[in-house]
Amino acid sequence: MSLQFWVNAIVVILILRVVTCGDNTKMRIFEHKGMKRFGTAAGLLCGLAMAMPVQATEGDAQKLRRMDIMLMVTGLRCRTTVDNFMEDYGRFTSSHMTELNQANEELRDQLAVEAGEAGAARALDKMSVVMANEYGAGHPWLSCHELRQVAQSLAMVQGRDTLVEAAGQLLERQPRPLLALAGH
Repeated sequence: MSLQFWVNAIVVILILRVVTCGDNTKMRIFEHKGMKRFGTAAGLLCGLAMAMPVQATEGDAQKLRRMDIMLMVTGLRCRTTVDNFMEDYGRFTSSHMTELNQANEELRDQLAVEAGEAGAARALDKMSVVMANEYGAGHPWLSCHELRQVAQSLAMVQGRDTLVEAAGQLLERQPRPLLALAGH
């Protein structure tokens, strides 16, 4: 495995830092100043990442668009707090401008098939507004502090597949349980 694979795997793990344990308490795998319980979680999640190769699906472009909008809207919501992450969001968009623009083009092309060339831009705008409205009240399970950490981590990620995987995890309505650590 390449060094970049491991860097991306660790960043995905950092994004997964809030998990629900078997006793319905929250356990933090990642703290701002350092990592706790990292060894076990890293081994399990890296093993899962290697066992489940990421394959492109029709929804990848929509996941990337939704993640971008979620970070933008929640960033605006959090900008008046101590965890203002608008600069981190800016670094994320700068780092991934190519992937984000490509995702928008893919969505526009998909919508052009359904709504025609003239209606594609309008349909994409409408889709974006619906996505933004979903996060107007904030992320369903991440705080401003956690979103700031996510934005910082995502700015360092390289590769569309890793972004799509992170988007899939971040856009879930509830955090994924990490069952292997439930008894600890």
